[in-house]
Amino acid sequence: MMRDIDLSQPCIPSNYSRLIARELALQTRDVPDLLAMTQLTVDQFLQEDTLLTPQQQLQILDNSLQLANDDTFGLRLGRRLTSPTHGAMGFLVNSSPDLLTAIRAFQVFLPTRMNLARLEMAARDNWLEVTCRFHVELSESLLKVLSESFAVIFFDCAEFIVGRPVGEVVCGFLHKEPGYSHCYADYIPGSITFGATSLALNIPLDVCKVPNASANHENYMMALKQCECMLAQLQSDRESCKYRVQKMMLSHPPGVLTEEEAAAALFICKRTLARRLKAEGASFRQLRDGILSQQAIGYLRDSSVSVEAIAELLNYHDSANFRRAFKRWFGVTPDQYRRRSASQT
Repeated sequence: MMRDIDLSQPCIPSNYSRLIARELALQTRDVPDLLAMTQLTVDQFLQEDTLLTPQQQLQILDNSLQLANDDTFGLRLGRRLTSPTHGAMGFLVNSSPDLLTAIRAFQVFLPTRMNLARLEMAARDNWLEVTCRFHVELSESLLKVLSESFAVIFFDCAEFIVGRPVGEVVCGFLHKEPGYSHCYADYIPGSITFGATSLALNIPLDVCKVPNASANHENYMMALKQCECMLAQLQSDRESCKYRVQKMMLSHPPGVLTEEEAAAALFICKRTLARRLKAEGASFRQLRDGILSQQAIGYLRDSSVSVEAIAELLNYHDSANFRRAFKRWFGVTPDQYRRRSASQT
């Protein structure tokens, strides 16, 4: 089952997207093409502390597929996303005593790095099944590139911990066998099935328990403490004023909730609400626009509903106001966005 996530909440480190730019060998002058329809400036993109929203991350991935013009881009990207690129979580994984502990670290702390997916683990007989499920609906091309990257990241991590390629692992992909499937062997040493019912890895339990020759208990405990602090901070955000306002907005018809009504529901005045949101780096209008913009592109991407009907669904008085708002959000018109989205599926 898909879990709702806030596509407008900045939470994904931008270093992943800078690595995408590096894999594409982009020059600074080419970066705007990678950032198309994200509302990010080049300066923001290049700053180490910039966080991306899930929607921005997916848009950058979509743009990268157009720029790469290479079927194997997902495999190549996975190889570039080595453990150190995952920050404290990657350090924790590499320091783990065995592969099973490393997988559990990925499962628990993945939300601190990439909240687009979750891992599920289940032991059956002498096998461990690790399933990756995405929290958002993905186009076929995005599902494929993310699945390929996920698989390559796992196999590279497993090889580091076990000390050899883990050819015993069976990898199942949701997508159909692509024309370049012969290239998978260069990145994935295990057996592969296509058209599976889930994106999953089946790993022999004895491989999971092979001691990690590079394990370091002191480093592991230090990284574990850091990851736990990051996860606690992330979970505490669910009690934030911003989160509570967003939940209220989503429980009302699009764009209908007023700032006064939100403040009253929180038993505070409008001025206090504005002050609290500002302290959390947000504003009422920013939150409202974030939700409306994501609902708008959902309609444009996933349905043939007219722009006029979408404007009405989002409670705009006329389609001209909606078109102006959409252009302000994404730098393109609704029709241009729909054509571009259609060309990428």
